[in-house]
Amino acid sequence: MKEYNVAILGATGAVGMRMIDQLANSTVPVKNIKLLASKRSAGKKMKFKGQEVTVEEATPESFDGVDLVLASAGGAASKKFLPEAVKRGAVCVDNTSAFRMDPEVPLVVPEVNVDQLKNHKGIIANPNCSTIQMVVALEPVFKKYGLKQIVVSTYQAASGAGQSALNEFYQQAQDYLDGKEMKSTILPTGSDKKHYPLAFNLLPQIDVFEDYGYTHEEWKMIHETKKIMLNDMDAKDIKVTATCVRVPVPISHGESVYFEVADKSATAEDIKAAIRDADGVTLQDDPDHQVYPQPLTAEGHRETFVGRIRPDLENEGAFHLWVVADNLLKGAAWNTVENAERLVEQDLVHVPEDHYEAK
Repeated sequence: MKEYNVAILGATGAVGMRMIDQLANSTVPVKNIKLLASKRSAGKKMKFKGQEVTVEEATPESFDGVDLVLASAGGAASKKFLPEAVKRGAVCVDNTSAFRMDPEVPLVVPEVNVDQLKNHKGIIANPNCSTIQMVVALEPVFKKYGLKQIVVSTYQAASGAGQSALNEFYQQAQDYLDGKEMKSTILPTGSDKKHYPLAFNLLPQIDVFEDYGYTHEEWKMIHETKKIMLNDMDAKDIKVTATCVRVPVPISHGESVYFEVADKSATAEDIKAAIRDADGVTLQDDPDHQVYPQPLTAEGHRETFVGRIRPDLENEGAFHLWVVADNLLKGAAWNTVENAERLVEQDLVHVPEDHYEAK
């Protein structure tokens, strides 16, 4: 069996640490592991399969001899280092937004469009965490009954904004309970002018505002969904609209999804059956016994959980569902490693001659 030299870029972050664990419990045969991070994290000791590994500062030369790179160190780091890794012969799976909308880079959720892996030029992009769980839930419906429109409202966990945002959320909650003033320096987004507390609050802004009053997160969900499901970020075949909200939950995103199918003979039981049989999905839908997906029970699991499937009583051929997934696992670390597994299975861990070059 062929074994691979693997590097994890951003190994000390919340997603990077989970990548280490997911890789250790994957089918990827690892010969050697490199853990890469910023200069300030270099020298830190971490473990992979029980063996101690020293974190190294990421440089272009770090990727010499590396076959496979799993990256989650931020968009700037990915843009700087991944083209360098590709030049040195590595195939990269990137969990940042750096390459998602690049037409030369496949945007892949294995349960939905694994066939796009064969088109890689050295880099494969992981979609946004909120997009991943929605398309996993809807793909079996799309395959069987077609989709005309999707309207999604997200309930996104604090950890989606990074470990510092999660830490600030915990501190705010404690300060609120202690009768102290809550301090806010990060959310809704660090780069914007104002910051608000998330504890005991809802923030209907994720990332900065852009055209027509939509946030960047909402545009990402719209265009990523089209690129994944239709291989065209501007496709008109499925209409997609999103409202993204940050909620005071540590881990696991929830989403309320309204969707219209092309085949109007489909029933709610048909939709449930299609989802029940799909890969990577667990159906939790028994309202008589109050069984439905919840962030607390989804945390720590690779699966996408779906429930509350019901017809829209005002619109023929329309339905609603509720979907929850661990945003740090299926929404990030596990989807990255799952893509790596599929690359290995299809013998695609090699850089083609027309490899990706930074623009």
